[in-house]
Amino acid sequence: MHQSSHPAPSLYSQVDVSPAQPRPVYQDDEQAELLRDMLTAQDRTNELLEELVNTLAAAHKQRVRELKQWKEANPELARSCRLAAEALSRVQIEYLDRITEEINNNAEDMAYGEFVFNEFVDRFGPRLAQLNGVIQTLAQLSGPPNTNTAKPS
Repeated sequence: MHQSSHPAPSLYSQVDVSPAQPRPVYQDDEQAELLRDMLTAQDRTNELLEELVNTLAAAHKQRVRELKQWKEANPELARSCRLAAEALSRVQIEYLDRITEEINNNAEDMAYGEFVFNEFVDRFGPRLAQLNGVIQTLAQLSGPPNTNTAKPS
């Protein structure tokens, strides 16, 4: 059998107990300092995010309270807003049906012809965006559905 010529590691190590002297700055110390700085910055970011969330939540709660008060002060108008939102939603469905038909009929021309695509966007885009905005506004202002009347079939 062949024995290794490497010496066995020592079971004991030496500990320096001499008085503290300024020690040189090592790369590990710089990394630790950078990590502390990053942690401090992350803590500050978390604090700012928490403040932002609290501010947004407070604004949202205030808006919900104001809408509730408005609906309670204007119950008939709120119900009218609901009916109008529902009617416009049906209009929106018909409009989307026409849009999808247009897309399906002209998809290849739109893909390769910038003029056809721009014409499509100009014709349908603004109207769809405005319709969505009106429906959203009416829905926010609308009261609960009227449970006393039967729904049409």
